Amino acid sequence: MASGIPYLGAPFMAAFVRRYQRYRYTIIWVGWPLCILGLVAGSFADSVGALIVTQGVMYGSGFLILYWPILSVVNEWWISRRGMAFGFITSAAGASGIAMPFIIELLLAKYGYKSTLRAVAVAMVITTGPLIPMIRGRLPPAMQASAPTRTDWSFVRKPLFAVYCTANAAQGLGFFFPSLFLPSYAASIGLSGRQGALLLALMNLGQVMGQWTFGSLSDRMSLNPLLVLSTTVAAIASFTSWGLAHGLAPLVVFALVFGFFAYGFCSMRARMGTAVSEEPTAALATFGIFVCCQGLGNVLAGPISVALLEGAVRREGYAVVRFRPMVVFTGGCMMLSALSVGCWYVRPRRLWRG
Repeated sequence: MASGIPYLGAPFMAAFVRRYQRYRYTIIWVGWPLCILGLVAGSFADSVGALIVTQGVMYGSGFLILYWPILSVVNEWWISRRGMAFGFITSAAGASGIAMPFIIELLLAKYGYKSTLRAVAVAMVITTGPLIPMIRGRLPPAMQASAPTRTDWSFVRKPLFAVYCTANAAQGLGFFFPSLFLPSYAASIGLSGRQGALLLALMNLGQVMGQWTFGSLSDRMSLNPLLVLSTTVAAIASFTSWGLAHGLAPLVVFALVFGFFAYGFCSMRARMGTAVSEEPTAALATFGIFVCCQGLGNVLAGPISVALLEGAVRREGYAVVRFRPMVVFTGGCMMLSALSVGCWYVRPRRLWRG
């Protein structure tokens, strides 16, 4: 729930921030303490239900409330280089994820989850608290008060919007399995927990490079070929480097390649938005909807994974047999996303205008 709420709540929070943009800083100061409170309260939880409320609902809602006003400020400052700016923002999570798997593993092993959650809360206060007062919009308060607050939703009738929604949803269905199950796959072929954490760190490294690269390229190049490229390469990496992996080296290649290309897709949502609507009031709305489409995969990853895990591990088989359906599903979803965008070029032009 901690990740599902920010994904599924994105369209609603985007519209809310647009409607009440004069109160963006107040909204930030509501979301930030809620994140910290969720971490601290979670450290006192002794049941699954309490963890769901604190780590799931409280932290997830706090992050949702905190994130979108900040994104609104970024959107205000960057126009011609918006893809690069959004790529930089989205890659920030990957930057922290390079070291965090090792730090969290160490803290959990030495101090347990309660002390670890409190340490993360303290770190969040120290690292993010002093930065919040520095966040300033480009427009002065007087102009913010007179700016349009209602979102222009006319873009929802454009066929290209439906194409991008389909592409994001298809990509999202397969997107989350590698980060969730790569350590388990590594363990199934005899790798250590430390090596599993290394693979996640390398995937986050690939994410940082990929999101900044594709975000920057989307400002200068045609968007749709970049979308097809990112998902096609991610699919090929899934079918080969992951499915055929029986040791550390191919999994390292997969982590870097998938991190670069699959996560790079996510950084291009800002340019997907400008492709379907040049209306400034629609920028956050389109981004939020595309985030939500991908987030469906985040919510469904758990139930789908139960159906995809197959039997016992047999190391001589493709994807050690147990993970074979998951690997094929991940690659297939990436290819479906690429085909969704590719269909735009072979559409009946009389029927699909816009």
